[in-house]
Amino acid sequence: MIRLAEIEAARERTAGELVRTPCVPSSTLSEELEAEIWLKCEGLQRTGSFKPRGALNRILTLSPDQRDRGVVAASAGNHAQGVAYAAARVGIPALIVMPEITPLVKISQTRRWGAEIELHGETLDEALERARELRETDDLTFVHPFDDEEIIAGQGTVGLEIVEDVPGVDVVVSPIGGGGLISGISAAVEALRPETRIYGVQTEAAPSMAESLRSGSLTPVSGRRSIADGIAVKKPGEKTFPQIAKRVEEVVLVTEEEIEGAIFRLLEAEKLVAEGAGAASYAAVRAGKIPDLSSRRVVIVLSGANIDLNILGRLIERSLVRQFRLTRLRVTIQDRPGALAEVLGIVAESGANVLRIHHERHFSEATVWETEVELTLEIRDQEHIEGLLRDLLEAGYDRIEEPDLRLLESPILP
Repeated sequence: MIRLAEIEAARERTAGELVRTPCVPSSTLSEELEAEIWLKCEGLQRTGSFKPRGALNRILTLSPDQRDRGVVAASAGNHAQGVAYAAARVGIPALIVMPEITPLVKISQTRRWGAEIELHGETLDEALERARELRETDDLTFVHPFDDEEIIAGQGTVGLEIVEDVPGVDVVVSPIGGGGLISGISAAVEALRPETRIYGVQTEAAPSMAESLRSGSLTPVSGRRSIADGIAVKKPGEKTFPQIAKRVEEVVLVTEEEIEGAIFRLLEAEKLVAEGAGAASYAAVRAGKIPDLSSRRVVIVLSGANIDLNILGRLIERSLVRQFRLTRLRVTIQDRPGALAEVLGIVAESGANVLRIHHERHFSEATVWETEVELTLEIRDQEHIEGLLRDLLEAGYDRIEEPDLRLLESPILP
């Protein structure tokens, strides 16, 4: 079991090379959740996640001979960048094995820290197997993403900062993948403030730690693709599992929609970017899955901010649709000069803003004398779109395909 002394040694060892990330209070989220909410912003750490804490601590404990030979790791994202950064700071070679399907932006971000990249396999498991082969053939030190005591101790420095920056913290909520981060945090918090409750959060798409705790032993899961890919781990660590079983109050699960909603709300309310794994802890709090938070001092660990901008863009648009700030209507009109201008006049009078127009003459049920017009609109809310629909009906446009109002039930809504 990791002890406080090991975590404090990790902080001293890595001093000056890492960012002491802020733990900021949120009046907006506190009011919404009826608790005192603080956000631990690990997205502001080097490389955009908490990973350099553990990686640097691990590499700094290598012998001179091990440093000369270098290190190898396997990752499709944050761990790769963490190891590459740490190796660069220490001045040793690093080889990172990444799956062949890894997005180019993650490869380039890892390479810019000076690491050598080898693409291998279609899955992270295949990349991990290749990294272990290279460890033997090239006599390299394998840097595990979570199941290593020095890695756990390095991640535990997050817990030290939480207790120091938020005196009297009652609850800490952290995401869980393999368990390195929450193992370190819980060890530090238990030693310094044992009355604080620690909760872990996993995605329903990969509930390996939750299933392992339920069964009482390490339980692999097949898992599904998740926006929280950073915590979509098939099997938790042998070293992390007993620490979590002893120190963590409960591990709860969140859905993909809840994670999407959390990312959007953090961006809108706090102007903070969080990746899927980083927002999972807030998703659980927001969805009411952490018990007894009323009037409590709660720290939510936002573990990283490395979200693909294409994914973020799509997520924002999906969220705007769910909030009825972006909508789409299909209206059948006469196929004659001026007909489009007439319907657009009604739209303009309502105050909606037209983003896109598409005519459909062939793949629709309209007659040869008609055309179907699809309008993508910026609007204010549900009441706004309902008013526009009434105006169109009153003007005689009775063939309208309306937006699905059931979207309002989505947890993406604030």
